[in-house]
Amino acid sequence: MEKIKFQVPDSEETAEFYVLEQTRINGINYILVAEEEEGDCEAFIMKEISGQEEAEASYEMVESEEELEYMSKIFASVLEDVDFAV
Repeated sequence: MEKIKFQVPDSEETAEFYVLEQTRINGINYILVAEEEEGDCEAFIMKEISGQEEAEASYEMVESEEELEYMSKIFASVLEDVDFAV
């Protein structure tokens, strides 16, 4: 499982997450990331906000309740053994 680092906005801190799954909906890339590789832990849905011309992808947490609920259902259908609590 791939582990990626994120730069925390407005700081020099980084956060590391495991990428559990990724998908593309309506031209937007989404990733499901978790703090731990296995077991119960917090997971987050992030969407890509960078343009195609950028060398590195930039992501932000999905905060819209509607978008979060919709994407949770998508990831739940792909990952049948995962339960989401929104």
